[in-house]
Amino acid sequence: MPQFDLPLEELRRYRPELPEPEDFDAFWEKTLLAAREHELGARFEPVELPLTGVRVLDVTYAGFGGHDVKGWLVLPAGAEDGEPLPAVVEYIGYGGGRGLPHMHLLWAAAGYAHFVMDTRGQGSGGWAQGDTPDPVGSGPAHPGFLTRGIEDPHDYYYRRLYVDAVRAVDAVRAHPCVDSARVAALGVSQGGGLTLAVGGLVPDLAAVAADVPFLCDFPRAITLTDRLPYSEIAQYLKARRDGQERVLRTLSYFDGVHFAARGRAPALFSAALQDMTCPPSTVFAAFNAYAGSERSMEVYAFNDHEGGGPYQQGVQLRWLEGHLKR
Repeated sequence: MPQFDLPLEELRRYRPELPEPEDFDAFWEKTLLAAREHELGARFEPVELPLTGVRVLDVTYAGFGGHDVKGWLVLPAGAEDGEPLPAVVEYIGYGGGRGLPHMHLLWAAAGYAHFVMDTRGQGSGGWAQGDTPDPVGSGPAHPGFLTRGIEDPHDYYYRRLYVDAVRAVDAVRAHPCVDSARVAALGVSQGGGLTLAVGGLVPDLAAVAADVPFLCDFPRAITLTDRLPYSEIAQYLKARRDGQERVLRTLSYFDGVHFAARGRAPALFSAALQDMTCPPSTVFAAFNAYAGSERSMEVYAFNDHEGGGPYQQGVQLRWLEGHLKR
């Protein structure tokens, strides 16, 4: 596949003028205050597995609306006997859930506490199972998650998911093996978009790493690519031809570009120049808006949405060591 978006030199300068709701900060402040009216109630249940190098805990905590959200906490063996560990909170790509514990060994092997958040309502896409239902319904929507409740930001699916993601940080900080001052967030695609949202909503993260992030620069994304998941919005508007203004207003409360403009933690991004799922201009829109003084971008010129894959994980391992380990 050839490169289809702006040339790299233009991507590095791309700063779209995206409308931001006047009540953006108030909306999220009220949303998080309402969520924290529910006790976090983080529970950590040991899981017996034939894995000698790690200890796995099945986690349940209260997310949006007090709903139970699942996760895995994977600790290096013997973590309880030493000083509290730095932690990595990971968010999962679109359609996936937390999967099985043995799928998540990298970060514990590197000496971190690794929290993997399940994704409400997702995890039946065939590659990583989920265990968290979404008990909230929605009005008419295109199949998928991107248009559920899209007529009103208060009802939108991603309002619930962003709150779950913020509360995941609270949950991992509640475990005695975790150093609450050394917590990073990371993820790929949808997980990268959630990482940017959390980076904008949680002011004291130690680092964020967003790979080929989804949920950025919605107005450009939904007109530039016809690939899922962004095409769900286009298909929705194809039927609801009078809904564009309402839909774009809702999406403006969830755009990763606006959260990036509020992020302060050191940040590592990645973009793939042949990525038709999350076009590189939408990724650079968030990167160029990022407010933190320390930010860097890894560019993969010949990759689609797989991005840097395991190579990028290697970059993250070296990068996070400098930000999380004493």
